[in-house]
Amino acid sequence: MTDSLFRTARHIPVVEATPTAAVNPVTLPAPDRALPLALRVTAPVTGSDLPVVLLSHGGGESTYLPSKDGYGPLVDFYAAHGFAVVQPTHLSARVGGLGLDPAAPGFPIFWRSRVADLVRILDGLDEIEAQAPAVAGRLDHDRIAVVGHSGGSHTAAMLLGARLTDLEDGDGYLDPRVKAGVLLAPVGGGADVLPSLRERLPELSTDFSGMTTRTLVVFGDDDVSPALTARGADWHADPFHHGPGADALLTLVGAKHFLGGVTGYDARESDDEDPDRLAVTQRMTWAYLRSALVEGDPAWARACEAFQEHGAAQGRVDRK
Repeated sequence: MTDSLFRTARHIPVVEATPTAAVNPVTLPAPDRALPLALRVTAPVTGSDLPVVLLSHGGGESTYLPSKDGYGPLVDFYAAHGFAVVQPTHLSARVGGLGLDPAAPGFPIFWRSRVADLVRILDGLDEIEAQAPAVAGRLDHDRIAVVGHSGGSHTAAMLLGARLTDLEDGDGYLDPRVKAGVLLAPVGGGADVLPSLRERLPELSTDFSGMTTRTLVVFGDDDVSPALTARGADWHADPFHHGPGADALLTLVGAKHFLGGVTGYDARESDDEDPDRLAVTQRMTWAYLRSALVEGDPAWARACEAFQEHGAAQGRVDRK
């Protein structure tokens, strides 16, 4: 990576990329769900004992990007560099079936269904391998991470130990099978959600004090969300400050909600498309996951060292 578009990212080391293959769709039965759970599985074409990343999508104006068919910049990068990525289409997606139906239970966030989707994937890895011969016998069921962007961060955080204070069933979702997480432009603490919104959507009453699983939080310091909170962009950093397991915070200077364009290539809805920023997001999150899931791997330490030396214009990393 030497192009002038990648001023900072080219200094952050990663392993050499390899060809990938995707199986789409893989469908898991879900009798208690309005529709079967549709997935995309993307992985390198070679290698065994592949660490698994569950990627929970957010919302957005596009029809297909907030689904199993979006987030190509992250999925392609993670898979080309050694991970098997599993993407569900949650019911909140425009193509999810009920995402546009105000009469559907759980509308519009479907938070319970979203969490259940990820648990169903964890329970169904053998079935996924059976339907996807390209990865059969190659997934490491003991090395699993969750990555969530925006609304997907809310879903991922629940499996990492976050709770919802305004709901009786808003806790108890911490899953020990998940060894690490990355929260991208995450939903912040419920205490600072606009009162009228929190009353209407009590699932936004997020409390990170129980989030004990190792987690990287990534946010842009220009990502203000006046429809959600009166606070500034730092609201999105709450999981780091209040989550005991959140041991690293990547702040991207000038970044907005899409962190350089994580949802899709040349995505119209991206509010800050920037190839260098996107590449930084790809490489830094990959390095964190690599070190979290592969014992003794120095990728994260090396990435932080390179970012500190060359990335002052792009941001900083804070660690506990």
